[in-house]
Amino acid sequence: MDSNRLLDQIVSAIKSVLPAKKQIGLHEPCFAGNEWAYLKGCLDSGWVSSLGSYVTKFEQMLAEFTGAAYAVATVNGTAALHTCLLLAGVKPGDEVLLPALTFVATANAVSYCGGVPHFVDSAPDTLGVDPSKLADYLQDIAELRDGNCYNRITGRRISVLLPVHTFGHPVDLDALLEICRFYRLVLVEDAAEALGTLYKGRHVGNFGRLAALSFNGNKIITTGGGGAVLTGDAGLACLAKHITTTAKLPHLWEFVHDRLGYNYRLPNINAALGCAQLEKLPEFINKKRELAERYSRAFAGLRGVSFFTEPPFARSNYWLNALLLDEARAGLRDMLLEESNRWGIQTRPAWRLMPELPMYGDCPAMELVVAQSLARRVINIPSSAVLV
Repeated sequence: MDSNRLLDQIVSAIKSVLPAKKQIGLHEPCFAGNEWAYLKGCLDSGWVSSLGSYVTKFEQMLAEFTGAAYAVATVNGTAALHTCLLLAGVKPGDEVLLPALTFVATANAVSYCGGVPHFVDSAPDTLGVDPSKLADYLQDIAELRDGNCYNRITGRRISVLLPVHTFGHPVDLDALLEICRFYRLVLVEDAAEALGTLYKGRHVGNFGRLAALSFNGNKIITTGGGGAVLTGDAGLACLAKHITTTAKLPHLWEFVHDRLGYNYRLPNINAALGCAQLEKLPEFINKKRELAERYSRAFAGLRGVSFFTEPPFARSNYWLNALLLDEARAGLRDMLLEESNRWGIQTRPAWRLMPELPMYGDCPAMELVVAQSLARRVINIPSSAVLV
């Protein structure tokens, strides 16, 4: 098929799903519930900072929705992930296994701990960490000593496996948990994009020792900024709340801090917005899944490109819908990005692979054949719930 013809067909398929608007963003927030009322209540009370009833309510609602025993709200998703890694025991010099295909915040959170990102390949059916390839790779480079896993090439301890639920699609968690058990690794889930996503009927974020969520303005719900730590461990939850509140001991007037802490607590005014958004989350998920179904129908039978659908073990939130160009058509990616954005339809490529960034170019990495291929071929297309 002629490249220009395929380009026209792809743009036409995208447009056939979308409403007639001059400008359509990649992912826009939807405020159609109690946002105004809760924000006014917050302002009227005067409690707009990290102390206030909406923070506690938001955490309780998150725990109830996800099925997590505990949720601790933070100022953003990166802060949540940094907190998770600290509580998972990442020490300076430790290596953390994470996908090369991810947003930079995943690697940055490792660096904030003084850790070393160690990049692994992706699976084509989930877009996340490939368990089979990782198992083979660790068999070659890892060894167990004194109950810990070490990289026999670098000599450093490998302490954590940090998979990402890419675009809201879950990784094969059972297979990764088996790897973690064998190699004595702590599983921490980067679920920043996956609120509302189920793995084998259970909400993601409940499989690792800890997990991080994000409520940035482009996520399925938003608090403006914001994130959360999920855990089933009462002690870790208590410690998460403590260190994200500058590790200040409770006292009416004294300022006593018993360890290094961070000013990471979510403000009450942001939590008020989050409570209203959580009330609408089931509706958002249904709309986004309907949008994904419409895209799937629009691209069915179109040669040279496919619409990425959830793995068979998943019920995904379809945070960002994704097209996959065939490898032979990867050269169309930038042309498609230019043409769709010219029409006012915001599209974007996947993230640049982490080892291609200057600060992570010297980090250890396995062969990244699939991740490199995906980076050439993935195009994210409009995914907002308001489009349905």
